[in-house]
Amino acid sequence: MYQQSVIVGTGPLSPADVVAVARHDAPIELASEAVEAMAATRAVIDALVDDGTPHYGVSTGFGALATKSIPLHQRGQLQRSLIRSHAASSGAAVDREVVRALMLGRLSTLATGRTGVRPLVAQTYAELLNAGITPVIGEYGSLGCSGDLAPLSHVALALMGEGSVRDSSGELLDAAAALAAAGIAPVELLEKEGLALINGTDGMLGMLVLASADLHRLLDTADLAAAMSIEGLLGTDAVLAADLHALRPHPGQVASAAGMRALLEGSPLIAEQLTSETGRHRFTRVQDAYSLRCAPQVHGAARATLAHAESVAAIELSSAIDNPVLTPDGRIESNGNFHGAPVGYVLDFLAIAVADVASMSERRTDRFLDKARSHGLNAFLADDPGVDSGHMIAQYTQAGIVSELKRLANPASVDSIPSSAMQEDHVSMGWAAGLKLRRAVDGLTRVLAIEILTSARALDLRDGGSVRTEGTARVKMRSSVPIVAVRKRLREEVEGPGTDRYLAPEIEAARLLVDDGSLLAAALEALPAARG
Repeated sequence: MYQQSVIVGTGPLSPADVVAVARHDAPIELASEAVEAMAATRAVIDALVDDGTPHYGVSTGFGALATKSIPLHQRGQLQRSLIRSHAASSGAAVDREVVRALMLGRLSTLATGRTGVRPLVAQTYAELLNAGITPVIGEYGSLGCSGDLAPLSHVALALMGEGSVRDSSGELLDAAAALAAAGIAPVELLEKEGLALINGTDGMLGMLVLASADLHRLLDTADLAAAMSIEGLLGTDAVLAADLHALRPHPGQVASAAGMRALLEGSPLIAEQLTSETGRHRFTRVQDAYSLRCAPQVHGAARATLAHAESVAAIELSSAIDNPVLTPDGRIESNGNFHGAPVGYVLDFLAIAVADVASMSERRTDRFLDKARSHGLNAFLADDPGVDSGHMIAQYTQAGIVSELKRLANPASVDSIPSSAMQEDHVSMGWAAGLKLRRAVDGLTRVLAIEILTSARALDLRDGGSVRTEGTARVKMRSSVPIVAVRKRLREEVEGPGTDRYLAPEIEAARLLVDDGSLLAAALEALPAARG
């Protein structure tokens, strides 16, 4: 658990703040200036309560029922009814980190003072997060406009002491019991507060920020996997030269080429492809296949897509999204800022990039297994081909994942189903795009793990055997220093080449090493040693 607090209400949250709270339970503090801002704008709402003029969310119904005037004595019931009726999700529960990211995003908007809620509401929201109380939210229910209504309603329901939650230990409880155990008093919502708690893009935004954090690691890992495949397939690093990429200087492409160049620097296997007389590569095939030669271009395009997505996330993290919203000059105005199109588009865009990076990875893996294209390796990297199948079916698993990633690359944001009696006649489907991207990120993790597992096996075979753990015989590894470090780290968890073994646990072990960044860290830590 993080010890450093995330301060909410002094300015925009950073992506690192979201990750710290969502994944690592960093504590939250509400800034005093945020409390003052909320108190000031709450006074504006209080002044509207009995002024006789209809105000959406204060004295009217919601959505298509906005023409219904609500008498003063029913306005508390109005807010409670809103939350209870909108907490209508269904399906498997979304991950805890998604719910916590959603909660932090909504708290950040409340803290701007633009929603008209009392400070008590935001303070209680922060207490829920700090206590590790996580409302149970089903995967279905949000259309992404007006924001993530159903998911946010489940959180508001917990704030009221109703619904189902999990406590910090993961135990499923009624919200009332969980709040009581944590010493948190339920909130009785007043005018406008129910609406303010549910009108936002916080769920889809949280999923975007979390996926972006994962993709930074995974795109670096994709560069590592490609470098290992170039080495294992006796390819050339000449195509990674800085001057070649300067001819088409997309920043992401340049960065990927530089990373792969550094990972392959000093590789004995690469050096063996050179003639001592001329220093030129002696390829009978003239040039490598696209999946090797064009990896920086594809990985670089994915990096550019990620940079664009993060620019959208930065704007969203600095936004105050509600409807109606209180303007700095004291007006209460209806608006459409809750529409999730900006976030939905980039969630879909990232899913396209993820599918393409994974597709290229699978093609490199397949080259290792085809005796006609692997340049001297056994068919399927099997110990005794025919008796053994080697990594034949690992590639099937990869292919199955890649096929699903292509389906997940179909955009959710081009769909729209009218709702609320045609009042909400165009919706973003951003929440669905976020859930889709999370599954895609998981798939890319698995695909890269299989490529690294396969390339490491191929490199062991080129070296004449297995790289064993401490206390057993070792062969000399002809990889670059960073790739040697990766191979050694992998062999701490997965045994080297031999006769066929139960393969699924080895794939899972490699996946975990990709997911927690261990293999990438091993490579990066070895880079200074590689450079002398």
